[in-house]
Amino acid sequence: MSDLSTCAAAESPRSLADPRVLIPLALFALFVIWGSTYLGIHFALESYPPFLLAGVRFLCAGVVMYGFLRLRGMAAPTLPQWRNAAFTGLLLLGMGNGLVCFAEERVSSGIAAVSVASMPLFAALFSGMYGQWPNRRETIGLAIGFAGVIVLNLGSSLSGSPVGAVALLVAAACWAFGSVWSRGRDMPPGPMNTAAQMLCASVALLLVGYASGEHLPAHPTLHATLALAYLAVFGSIIAFSAYLYVLKHARPALATSYAYVNPPVAVLFGVLLAGEHVGPYDLAGMAIILVGVVAITLAKQKR
Repeated sequence: MSDLSTCAAAESPRSLADPRVLIPLALFALFVIWGSTYLGIHFALESYPPFLLAGVRFLCAGVVMYGFLRLRGMAAPTLPQWRNAAFTGLLLLGMGNGLVCFAEERVSSGIAAVSVASMPLFAALFSGMYGQWPNRRETIGLAIGFAGVIVLNLGSSLSGSPVGAVALLVAAACWAFGSVWSRGRDMPPGPMNTAAQMLCASVALLLVGYASGEHLPAHPTLHATLALAYLAVFGSIIAFSAYLYVLKHARPALATSYAYVNPPVAVLFGVLLAGEHVGPYDLAGMAIILVGVVAITLAKQKR
């Protein structure tokens, strides 16, 4: 009987809790959902100012998620976990996502995604601060990737908006440093990490928004409000949870691989749904950046 039970268990479908099942599903969410959030930000900015948009998005998602987890009996984060979540959330969501929203007032959603594709390049550099300096192949990938960033900034989209270009590069650097810094830290367990980071980041974003003179719209369009709801539910709760899951259960190179899938996805959504234009410098810069990121990823796998 025990042999039959063992065989039946071996033949049964894999559990949904199996990382071999969850990691591909999480990556699919990162590739498609996060690729579409750049266009979602573009639509939401029709009514909402950038920092308050990001603040409201993460506040709503964080409150819902934190309340749900507490009702399910999950323990609240400890004080050190709140501190670590606050610092990581400030880097990833506050400065990373907040500056993307700020930049998208000046550049197209597709170009914003292409610029953020430089994130793994910064991550490779920041890893050196913790003793993981790039090897020769990774250094070549870094050089290729940053050459792509230069080409991208020569294009009309970013060259006409230096403030937007700087904001996007700072956003990518902050996201990369936050991802590297959080590894091995005492973070809240599982999805509570997502909720804590969103709550902490929302406070910072709302403070920056109101301090800079932003105001919530009195009569936002339905289009913009639906985009905000999409960003909160799919972009924040689902996709960000997926990112933290992959970051914990897979190689960092795999966790950051979304960075070279999101740009073509975002460009495709922007062209098809928003009529955005992509120039030759933009395409060339995207191609070079992606070559550099792929080179770094392959070099990390070999190492």
